[in-house]
Formats: sequence, structure tokens, C-alpha cells
Amino acid sequence: MDIIYFFDLAGTLVFSISGALTAIERKFDVFGASVIAFVTALGGGTIRDVLIGRQPVGWMLDTNYLIVIAVGIFLSYLFGTGVHKLRRTLFVFDTIGIGLYTILGLEKTLAFGLAAPIAVIMGTVSAVFGGVLRDVLCNEVPLIFRKEIYATACIAGGLLFLALSALNVERDAAMLITVFFIIILRILAVKYKWNLSPREA
Repeated sequence: MDIIYFFDLAGTLVFSISGALTAIERKFDVFGASVIAFVTALGGGTIRDVLIGRQPVGWMLDTNYLIVIAVGIFLSYLFGTGVHKLRRTLFVFDTIGIGLYTILGLEKTLAFGLAAPIAVIMGTVSAVFGGVLRDVLCNEVPLIFRKEIYATACIAGGLLFLALSALNVERDAAMLITVFFIIILRILAVKYKWNLSPREA
């Protein structure tokens, strides 16, 4: 299996779980949880594909994405009874998701022939906009608009990948390094309360 396809399915799974757990926490019914899981998993990638002119969007050409989302919803209900109240669980899945989707969106944009800065932007869109749609539908202020380091971690990861590529680091290794960098940066930022807010006088 190509590593890009693996990242795509893995990102779809973790974001579907993130969306479903968020909906379960808010006591949505199964249909509502399924909608939130679907939007969280595929929203960012859909927006990216529309913006770069990739038609039809990727998930419409491969039913494996729908199967993976269904598995994510099932797992959320199977194990969610004991964990959906734990914010840490949602945080872990969301953090893994942004790491996977950043590199996925960046690679797909580069493969489409667009410039590196656009690829970094599209990687960030892929990573965060599913979560934006999830939060809006769940009546929350999206993480991207809060002071937490979230989208910034995706941008930093995208720039790291471009730097590694310029240094001729092997592609798969560069992708894995980038994913782990984003995940670790996000975890450290939350643990040590790093943010981009200006210091108060």
C-alpha cells in the first residue's frame, strides 16, 4: 500500500473517531454522530480538492473511505462509553489526525503541480477544516480561532517537510518525521500552554 493512501485512510479513521466522540459527548443520536464523523473525516480534504480543482473529490472515487468512517463510528460507540468524557481522548485523535492530514494535503497539492507555499496552505486546510466544520456543527468555537497552537503546528510541519525534501531526505522518511513533529509540537504546546497571544503589559 502506498504511504500516501495509508495516511489518507488512517487520517480518515482517526478524524471520524474524533468527530463521533465529540457528538457522543454532546449526546447526539447515531445519525447525528455519523454526520459529524463524516464531516470531520472528509471536510478538510473535500475543501482542499475543490480549491485545487481536483474533481471528483477523492473520497467519491473510493468507497473504502466510507467503510473506514463506518468503522470509526462503530469503534467510537463500542469503546466510547467509558472514554467519551475524557477530553484527552478527543485531543489524541485530533492531534494524530492533523499530523496525518497535513502531510497528505501537502503531498497531494504538490502532485497536482502547485507551488510549495500553496501546498503548505492546502496541507493546513486539509488538517484543520474538518475540525472547524465539526466544532461549528457542535456549536463550539473552532480550535483554529482560539489561542492554542493548532494550525500553526501544521504550517510548521509543512515547512519542515519542504526543508527535508530540499535536503534530499528520503520521501517516506520525511513524511513520517513531519507527522511526528506536528504531533509532538501540538502535545508540547498544550502541555506547556504555548500560544501566539501577545503578552499582556
